[in-house]
Amino acid sequence: MTEMRKTLTFAGAAVALAVLAVATTPRQKAPDEFFDQGEAFFPDFTDPNSARTLEVVTWDETTGSAVPFKVTYQGGRWTIPSHHGYPADGKDRLAKTAAGVIGVTKDDFRTDNAADYEACGVVDPLDTANPSASGRGQRVTIKGDNDVVLADLIVGKSFEGREGFRLVRVPGEKRVYGARINLEVSTKFKDWIEPDLMMIDKEEIDRLILKDYSIDETTGKLDVRDEVTVSKAGDSWTMTKTPAGKEIDTYKVGNLVNAIDQLSIEGVRPKPDGLSGSLGRSSGGVSISQSDMISLQDHGFYFARDGRLVSNEGELQTRTSDGVTYTLRFGEVVVGQGLAVTAGAAGGAQEGATGENRYLMITATFDRALFPEPAKASNRSFENKPDSVLTLDERKQKDIDAAHARWLARVEGGQKRADELNARFAKWYYVISSDSYDNLRLRRADLVRDKPKQG
Repeated sequence: MTEMRKTLTFAGAAVALAVLAVATTPRQKAPDEFFDQGEAFFPDFTDPNSARTLEVVTWDETTGSAVPFKVTYQGGRWTIPSHHGYPADGKDRLAKTAAGVIGVTKDDFRTDNAADYEACGVVDPLDTANPSASGRGQRVTIKGDNDVVLADLIVGKSFEGREGFRLVRVPGEKRVYGARINLEVSTKFKDWIEPDLMMIDKEEIDRLILKDYSIDETTGKLDVRDEVTVSKAGDSWTMTKTPAGKEIDTYKVGNLVNAIDQLSIEGVRPKPDGLSGSLGRSSGGVSISQSDMISLQDHGFYFARDGRLVSNEGELQTRTSDGVTYTLRFGEVVVGQGLAVTAGAAGGAQEGATGENRYLMITATFDRALFPEPAKASNRSFENKPDSVLTLDERKQKDIDAAHARWLARVEGGQKRADELNARFAKWYYVISSDSYDNLRLRRADLVRDKPKQG
């Protein structure tokens, strides 16, 4: 055998052995945990605007109970069912939350052992069969039309070593994944409502009336201690009956105006339908039933002997330049925490709770008398004529007519605003914080200062 033949023989044998080795070597299979890596959790959920309901359940470790929160589109508007259907400014926030869920993928498998759920923080807060009070995650459920579930996810702890990742699990499924998710869902009532309760611009405010009184709850007799009127003319404020040696403190008045402008609420309670209907009218008498009367009194509001609606902690009237007067009546103390304050939920008030809030009732009226009706045109011969052919008298009548039209638009606009505000306020007893109450419930002494001594 020549050297060349030997070389070819050895080379062929080597190739054959290599092929045999590859053919007989066991292949490494991908573990089952990687079979769905990279897949979307909810592949059919692609449009954030299709969301109609958001349900969020968190876990309160201090009480050992689930805390649900829900926003839904119902009857042509966004509402918060847990808070008596109070209107929610929720469309954009809900769409943002939905967008945070869309496209979330199963990036890293973590475990499918239920014993690991607590450490991962993905125990379902609604799982009553699980005795553990720790390791509960936040459950976020998004539904579309007809309550079709679009997404349902339990969001747990941060995924250690992976910035921007959280441990997540689909309720009812075993597998826990690390997923890149940016989902900050507020369950605070205040974060979901229109923050501008009064719909008022502080620059509009031209008069304040502070009514300091108390009422005998048995007889309905009103004890009026003081009434302070503060009026604005240009950039200056004046006060009625300024005490001797004192002058109005415009800085303090400015703080009061700011407090009115920035007033926000902590919670709500619904008024009875009959009472809401009566108070929703800007004019006319109030006709209520005995049960409505009890509801008012339970919240600190009464009718005086002369038929006026009053409160047991006085009131503040705020008038704007368009003739709309807001009356803020301060009622009973509300003590508690959480849902006990925001929605009046049973069991929320805790012994020793220090947060003292107040019931507040708001009504609005329009004072047409502030805008006397101007003269009307005595004849309308100017109509449908170009200005170039109008007589002197016709021009005058046209100007008179235009002034009357401006007056009418202003009066109708003021009345419309009062009607819309009453429609909004009439259904609710509001709850405000003790700080808001302290900033609004002022007396004469709170708005004056010593006059500077004459040199």
